[in-house]
Formats: sequence, C-alpha cells, structure tokens
Amino acid sequence: MDRRQFTTYGAYTFLIAGITPVQVHAASLAELSNKDATAALKMALDKGAAAAVAMLGSTNGFLGNDKVRIPLPGYLNDAAGLLRTLGQGQQVDELITAMNRGAEAAVPKAKALLTKAVQNMSVDDAKGILAGGNTAVTDFFASKTRSGLSTEFLPIVNQATQKLGLAAKYNQLAGKGAELGLVKKEDANIQQYVTTKALDGLYLMIGEEEKKIRQNPVAYGSSLLSKVFGAL
Repeated sequence: MDRRQFTTYGAYTFLIAGITPVQVHAASLAELSNKDATAALKMALDKGAAAAVAMLGSTNGFLGNDKVRIPLPGYLNDAAGLLRTLGQGQQVDELITAMNRGAEAAVPKAKALLTKAVQNMSVDDAKGILAGGNTAVTDFFASKTRSGLSTEFLPIVNQATQKLGLAAKYNQLAGKGAELGLVKKEDANIQQYVTTKALDGLYLMIGEEEKKIRQNPVAYGSSLLSKVFGAL
C-alpha cells in the first residue's frame, strides 16, 4: 500500500474523531489500513442508522419529538389556531396524530435499505465521508436511499392516514390551497407530504447520530472502532 495515500486517509480518520494528526504516533498509523478504516466506518454508520430508525420507528418517535414532529403544511398549519377556536380542534389533532403515526409506522422499513447502503459502501465512499463536512454521512445515506425509501414508505403512510378517514378531506382542502399558491404542490397530497417529512426526519436524526460519531467514535464500541478512531 502507498504509505503517502494511507497517511492522508489516516489524517482524515483521526480528524473525524477530533484528533489532530500530530497527536497520533507514527507507529499507530502504521498498524492501520484503508480496509480497517472502511470497516470501522461501516460499523459506526450501521449503528448510527439503526439507532435513528429505532428512535423514530417507535410510538411517539415523531409525534413526541419536537425536532421531527410533522405539522400541517403551509397555511393549514398557520390556520390551525383559528380552526381550534371554531371547534375543529379535535379534527386538527387527529390529523396531526395520524400523519405522525404514519411516519412512525413507515420508518422501520428503512433499516434494510440503510444497511444495504452501508454494506455496499466503497473505500472511495468512506474517504469522501471522512474527508467531508459535518453532514457527509447524512448526505451519503440520502443520496443512496431517498428514492427507494420513498417508494417503500408511501403505501404504509397511505394505510395509516386512511385509518381516521381524514385523508380525503385533507387532500380536498390542501388541493384548493395549492391552486391558490398557499400550499406547495408536493404538499397538497397528504400521503406524499408525510412520506417526504418522514424521510426528512429520518435523515435529520441520522445527522444527530453522525454528530455523536464524530464527537465520540469510541462510544460506538468494538476494538476495531477503538483502533481506528481512538488510536493515540
């Protein structure tokens, strides 16, 4: 292996762990390899993605989390207060709950595709993540899985939102709003809106896990992670 190539990659590895290259003993670098670094990164990303899925795919994973709770879109959300004063509060709450329950039901489907993306990650992908910015992991997952997950999520969200019988009413109301430019066209269909927001929430929480990996990679366990991310 080209020692200069590894030295650069090794520097990226330790930078993601918050360790500057000058802190790393040359002997430690010599014990590592591109294969080790890639394997360790895959392990960390798999654990981070699994944690995000488990968190969001449980009861109140969306509804009880201010960071990802799905609101009514556009002017419908702005008008929620008025609707409550007109005696429509229960309907508003039921619709919001249904949307978030739909997202919570769909998210577990993400695990298989996220795991596949990690398994298929190349050395170049790993280098790009290690050398990238603070959202490199999130961007990687989004680029590899958003399209497929949208297809997986949509029928589950459709089933969940239909349970309360409010989807048709929402679509009719939001459709009129879209015609007037008050609601984005892609938000005028409740199933598509919830699917998009569910994916946004998933990648947001993967981003939260990414921060943890970068701040304290050793906490993700295993001797390999400690070797690659924590060698001093």
